[in-house]
Amino acid sequence: MESKGTILGVSLPVPNVQELAKEPLTRVPPRYIRPDQDSPILASMLSSKSDQVPVIDMERLLSEDSVHSEVEKLHLACRDWGFFQLINHEVSCSLLDKVKEEANEFFKLPLDEKKKYGQMPGDVEGYGQAFVVSEEQKLDWSDMINIITLPSYLRKPHLLPKLPCSFRDAIEEYSKEVEKLALKTLVFMAKALKMEDEEMKVLFSDGLYVIRMNYYPPCPQPEQVIGLSPHADGSGITFLLQVDQVEGLQIKKDGIWIPIIPRPNAFIVNIGDVIQIVSNGEYKSIEHRAVVNSEKERISIATFVNPNLDKEIGPALSLVTPETPARYTRITFVDFMKNFFSRKLNKSNIEQYYI
Repeated sequence: MESKGTILGVSLPVPNVQELAKEPLTRVPPRYIRPDQDSPILASMLSSKSDQVPVIDMERLLSEDSVHSEVEKLHLACRDWGFFQLINHEVSCSLLDKVKEEANEFFKLPLDEKKKYGQMPGDVEGYGQAFVVSEEQKLDWSDMINIITLPSYLRKPHLLPKLPCSFRDAIEEYSKEVEKLALKTLVFMAKALKMEDEEMKVLFSDGLYVIRMNYYPPCPQPEQVIGLSPHADGSGITFLLQVDQVEGLQIKKDGIWIPIIPRPNAFIVNIGDVIQIVSNGEYKSIEHRAVVNSEKERISIATFVNPNLDKEIGPALSLVTPETPARYTRITFVDFMKNFFSRKLNKSNIEQYYI
C-alpha cells in the first residue's frame, strides 16, 4: 500500500492566470498564444448544437423495466462517443449547489490565501497548474487545484484537512456520493461490455479519487488561447460538474470539435485510458479540451475515478478470448499514473501500452 507520501507527478510553477486576467490586458502574453491549436471559434461554428452527446438516465438503469434498453444506450454512448451526460443520478441538488458555491468562494480568495494550498516542489497536488514539464512549454489559460480525496490515508496533511471547514465538509460529502455513483456506473459499464461485474468491482474498490477544480478566467483574445490543452484522461472514468452554465468543454468527434452544452445538475461523464485498456479497446478515451471566452469566467469540478493504486490494469480477463486477444499490455496502476503525469497533456499516452 502506498503511504501518505504518494507523489504521482510534478509540474513546474507558472504565473497565476486569474491575477493576470485582472490586469487591463489588450494582448495575451506570448507564452499563452497557441497557433498550433484549432480555433475554438471555428469549432463552434462547424459543429451543430443538435449534435450532442447522449444522455443516460440512472433511474432507468436502476429500474427492472428499463434497465436492458438503458444499458444498450450506455454501451453505444461509451463505444461511439466516449462521453455522456448522466441525469437522475441520486446526488442531491442541495449537495451539488453547496460544492459549486464553495468552489466559487475558493477562487474568490486573495492569491496569498490560495497559495497556502499551493503545490509543493516536486508534487502535482495542490493549487497551481499540471503537466508543465519545461520552461519553454506553452501554457493553458486556467488555474486549478488538485486534491486526492479518497482513500483518506492518501490525503496530504496540508491540503484537504487544512481547507476552510465548509469547503472541506462539502468536498468530503461530495467525494463519498460521487464514489457511490461511480461504482454503480462502472458496474453498468461492465454489464454493457458483457464482462464479469466482479472484475470491475475488484479493480475499483478502495479506488483513487482525485478532484480537480478548474478556473478559466475571461480572456481578451479567446481565439488565441486554450483553457485546457487537447487531451484524453488517464483515469478510469471522469465525472465533471459545471459550476455555471458557461460553455467551454469541447470533444473531438470525426475530426470536428463539438461543444458540450451542460445540462443543469447533470454529470458529464467520460471514458479514460484505464477503461479503454480494461475494455480491450471497445470503449475509447476521447480527446477533449476547454476553450474560454472574453466575458465570463468558467469553473468546473472534475472527479477522476481510478483503480486502487496497488492494482494491475490490463484487458479484463473475461473479455480476452482466442477470437479477441489482449490488445494492451499489463501495468501496475501506480506506474501508469506516474507515466501519465511525467509528460505534457496530450492524447498519445495510451499508445505505448499497445501489444
